Amino acid sequence: MNAVTDSPRAMVSISAGRAITIFAGFLVAGLIALVYANYQRDIQQARRRISLGSQMVVTACGQIEYADTGNGPPLLVVHGAGGGFDQGLDFAKPLVQGGFRVIAMSRFGSLRTPLPADASPAAQADAFACLLDTLEIRRAAVFGLSAGAPSAMQFALRHPERTAALVLLVPAAYPTSQEQRAEGAMPKQTSALTKFLFDIALKSDFLFWAVPRLAPKVAFEALLATPAEVVEKASANERSRATEVLDHLLPFSQRRLGILNDASITPSLPRYELEQIEAPTLILGTADDLYGTHEGASYSAAHIPHARFIGYASGGHLLVGRYEAAIAEIMPFLGVYAQ
Repeated sequence: MNAVTDSPRAMVSISAGRAITIFAGFLVAGLIALVYANYQRDIQQARRRISLGSQMVVTACGQIEYADTGNGPPLLVVHGAGGGFDQGLDFAKPLVQGGFRVIAMSRFGSLRTPLPADASPAAQADAFACLLDTLEIRRAAVFGLSAGAPSAMQFALRHPERTAALVLLVPAAYPTSQEQRAEGAMPKQTSALTKFLFDIALKSDFLFWAVPRLAPKVAFEALLATPAEVVEKASANERSRATEVLDHLLPFSQRRLGILNDASITPSLPRYELEQIEAPTLILGTADDLYGTHEGASYSAAHIPHARFIGYASGGHLLVGRYEAAIAEIMPFLGVYAQ
């Protein structure tokens, strides 16, 4: 008998070690099961949420998903990257309450709207006109958010008689610096981390769900281009709104084609004929938007004949802490021009 390994004390030690290992294994397995159960609960809620409140319509430009809510002057809401009709409704909720009829559609490749061969901003703008035709709306104000701004501007250029007013919020727009104009590209503010996280998110709803829960500061900055300290210092309501915007990007996989399409368009936007936009225009931006939209917003306002620019010092891409002020500017503007 081995005095070292076969003694009663050694056997007890070995048994205790095995018990600890087994217990740790069960604990890890339990934690994994709990995490996955929480993910399944959240992703199912997200799928139920996007299955309600919208409808499909066949237009002369193909199938389009949209939501139509509220009463009053019509307002077409054009969502940003990673959005859909639901993002449009989220941002325009105060406008519905303020007496506007909001038509929030899902752009090409987002949720249930198919991605056609030509998914350019011009083609998207023509699809907006087709949707309005189907809904028998002759004229509407247009509200373009972020990556929805290029197609909103194209609508104003291609269908001026149908554009009652134009609102652009933190718009993806042509750059302002001489170097950027020469390159014909937007400021490259997207970090390597942002690209990495989007690559992960495009491959897995679970990974996209996990990132904000493991590293919320990283998620706000890399995915929503809003400084984490701005969110931390905001009111409880604004923190809740910012978190909701992040949560409502789920299910990310059902927005994948639209995101990839926007990613192919926004880095090389040409300069539009801004001087030809006839509609009264209101453009809002923030200096600390980590997507670098502020200069393009200011530049666009300076060259659109009937435009006004409102620039906030902080708020990030989500206008955290500035959202109510922005709505307070947008509401009376639309009240005058959207009739």
